[in-house]
Amino acid sequence: MDLPMIRSDDGTKTICIIGAGPAGLAALKVVLESPQHKAGQWKATAFEARDRIGGVWLPAPPTDDPPLTPLYESLTTNLPHPIMAFTSYSFPPATPLFPHANLVHKYLDDYADHFLLRTHIQLNTTVTSVTRSPSNSNWHVTLSTGFTLPFDLVVVCNGHYRIPRYPNIPGIASWLTSGRATHSAWYRHPHNLGDTVLVVGAGPSGQDISAEMRTAARSVIHSVSGAPSEDTGNLKRRGRVTHFGSSDDGQVTFEDGSTESGINHCILATGYEVSFPFLAPDIICPEIPPPVPPLPRDVYNSTYGVFPLAKHIFPLQSAFPPSSLAFLGLLVRVAPFPIMEAQARAVLHAFADPESLEPMQEAVDIMSRYEELRDGVGDSPLAIAKAWHRFEPLQQFEYRDALYDFFKPAEGDLGPVWDDKESKGVESGRYTKVPQWEKEAYLNKDVLRKAWLRLEETGEAEKWVKGVGEGGLHEWIEMMQKLRTWAEEQEIDVKEADKARL
Repeated sequence: MDLPMIRSDDGTKTICIIGAGPAGLAALKVVLESPQHKAGQWKATAFEARDRIGGVWLPAPPTDDPPLTPLYESLTTNLPHPIMAFTSYSFPPATPLFPHANLVHKYLDDYADHFLLRTHIQLNTTVTSVTRSPSNSNWHVTLSTGFTLPFDLVVVCNGHYRIPRYPNIPGIASWLTSGRATHSAWYRHPHNLGDTVLVVGAGPSGQDISAEMRTAARSVIHSVSGAPSEDTGNLKRRGRVTHFGSSDDGQVTFEDGSTESGINHCILATGYEVSFPFLAPDIICPEIPPPVPPLPRDVYNSTYGVFPLAKHIFPLQSAFPPSSLAFLGLLVRVAPFPIMEAQARAVLHAFADPESLEPMQEAVDIMSRYEELRDGVGDSPLAIAKAWHRFEPLQQFEYRDALYDFFKPAEGDLGPVWDDKESKGVESGRYTKVPQWEKEAYLNKDVLRKAWLRLEETGEAEKWVKGVGEGGLHEWIEMMQKLRTWAEEQEIDVKEADKARL
């Protein structure tokens, strides 16, 4: 495609979107549907470093350092797709309730085609630098193609599953140097890693990989901080690793003082760092933010998140307009797609009406959350930084409701997924609340997934979703309610299912 049009004298505003994964696609779709874009007042371009759209959902071999994506071959979603999907676009009828990664990537491809996004995406183009112009009137965005272009708004959508986070455990360096330990970013399948494999980490990847390794390794040791020692079949659950011994004998020590030896390989499913290599330190400080109060004058990237951000999106500082730079998709432990879509609408609302952001109220909200987290995790700035973008289950829905209230969508403005009043929240002609079914499905996601795995094992899964969705979203809601009832009848409990998985 052609390069985006440089600012003209007609007052056209230009928008740069960094990344064409889920967040970037949502942002671009919202721009293109805006009345300002349709009137020729806004022009947007998304820059994607890879040769196809999809971000983390686009597979790639683990040949780069770090790999372009941590997508492993067996990955399926850990959320039912009706609550994972963008509110403006459903997964196709009969899609498995917890689809494989390749179906999610196809969904994103279809989303881009459905909303005619591709002509506004420049592939194979990395954003290498974003700086503020000396006049403080716009952003200068430098590309890997050699061009530097001015933009009025920059929307950061580069994701946070690229830079591996390594734990600071004594002795781990020699394991990494020798190749006896690798980060899960390099993991693709369970084969050829040895008879005894240690998996460190209790997140979704750690759970998936430890379960899958049991099919190929003689013994799997799963390290989960604070977990009691427990042996079931060929899996040993142990607590936090406190020391890696010599990589020659493959010995490690756990928090209870116990040891395991003869470990052939260790997979570190220990998460990823939030990284913005294109933003200079004068835009965002690469440090843990200082204690609050007062709110810092600068914006910080702790590698766990960005602080302080109004609405977890807008940099709250005075060096440039907060509405001119936005970060999408930083929240964790949430259903990300609908939140990204709501965040994108909030960004465009603030861009069109900067006065809608109230710095004093946003500062109060940030201070309130800081105090809440301090009560929960303690005074440590690092502990608070780790928890800053991490939401408890129902907080994400309160957050989305607050975003909807901020940009005030009209009824029907969120697209065809909200196709009947039973499936959406309607009040006085306005969409005002995340629907109750969505909250219930999220809270029951683990039981639903265990039940779905049982159906796949027995060959019944396809029958359960056959034709579901052809008549609208309510069919998926009814299917999930039916599956939840079936799980109760089958006495599928999350705790018991976890034990069975061991």
